[in-house]
Amino acid sequence: HQHHKIFTSNTSTMAKLRTTSLLPAIMTTVVSLSFISKLRPIVAFQAPTSARRHFSKNANAAFGKTTFRLIPGDLESWRMTSSDDESEVQTTATTPDLETYLNKHNLDDQVFSAISADGGLKVTVATIRNLLNEMMIQHSMNPVGGDALGRATICGLLASNGMQEEQMFQISMKGDGPLRGVVSIVNGKGQARGYCGNPRLSDDFTLQEAIGSGTVQVVKNHPDWPRPYNGITGIKFGDIDRDVGIYLAESEQRSCALAAATSFNGILCTSAGGYLVERLPDCTPETMSHMEKNLGNLVRMNGEDLALPANLMLEGKTPVDIASILLDGLGMKPLNQVTPKEYCECSEDKLFRSLRLLPREEVDDVLKTEGKIEARCEFCSKVYRLGPDDVMKRFAEAEGDPSKDEDFEEELKSKATE
Repeated sequence: HQHHKIFTSNTSTMAKLRTTSLLPAIMTTVVSLSFISKLRPIVAFQAPTSARRHFSKNANAAFGKTTFRLIPGDLESWRMTSSDDESEVQTTATTPDLETYLNKHNLDDQVFSAISADGGLKVTVATIRNLLNEMMIQHSMNPVGGDALGRATICGLLASNGMQEEQMFQISMKGDGPLRGVVSIVNGKGQARGYCGNPRLSDDFTLQEAIGSGTVQVVKNHPDWPRPYNGITGIKFGDIDRDVGIYLAESEQRSCALAAATSFNGILCTSAGGYLVERLPDCTPETMSHMEKNLGNLVRMNGEDLALPANLMLEGKTPVDIASILLDGLGMKPLNQVTPKEYCECSEDKLFRSLRLLPREEVDDVLKTEGKIEARCEFCSKVYRLGPDDVMKRFAEAEGDPSKDEDFEEELKSKATE
């Protein structure tokens, strides 16, 4: 069965919000092994069937295909404030100029957002097939890892839409499954990077088995903030998008409908995308009721072959098309669009900064034993190598405290002006 992931906020279940410090070392030394992937038949990832519940009349269209998180006693929850009288919806239908946002056949990656005419609902839709294929090539990744990283990246791009360009949004699924966790980091520009602990995990595991049990950790940061903010909730489903939706409801009090999915032909990603419907403060029960019907229509259009909305995207539905379906009858006002791109901040300078944080005798011992310093970036798999002469020269020229960001940035500026 297909699943909408709809979640409502509840302050009593709010995840503990706390601050955390970022680890200064971002490079890890690893031994790279060559890997040749074998072609596999088409693989479709679907969320598991959950227990059915009885909902209001407006839920019948999607009954059995949707999963809603309802908080007992919370009258502001989805499906508990809906009106059966569709005529009560007060919106002004609009026909916006969408030429700027067209993306025929989803050839390009895109994150598109729009708002309903009455300002009660925001819809964000993403397609990232090209981005995910690039990430999978970088990591020699199998479909199970690709599905996990794809869903995490989609959720990050959707949840962070509208934030400042310099702001960072990180999702970490830290489970005890054989995938050994997945991390995705995006910023306001749509730049993304990520990795999973075991990218070559075989297709013998479902996504839920690969993730296992553990925690969902979301980190937000901005250059002007004194510390990053970290929210944590438990992994309840293991399909990533529902777990991220629960985090948004419990930790950030964002009532939303969230879905993310991928599809593969062998090791080639054929579609990767998702949507986020957010209930804004001024949303009326009538608008909510109308949105429920539109969500049900979206489920029926997607069918049951692939998880929502992968099948729609395989059929050529673009983010604008899906947003139009979700906001049908509610008026759609485009907000913005972003082109997501793979982007990594690793560099040889950051590798050397990590070396300076280690005891000097340990660095000298590695150089004596291995004859070089070799490290691979976890995010883009780029390999850096520093010889003994280069390391010694850098240590002789190094200035400032490597543990302080301002000293490191000042050193980079001085090198750039030379």
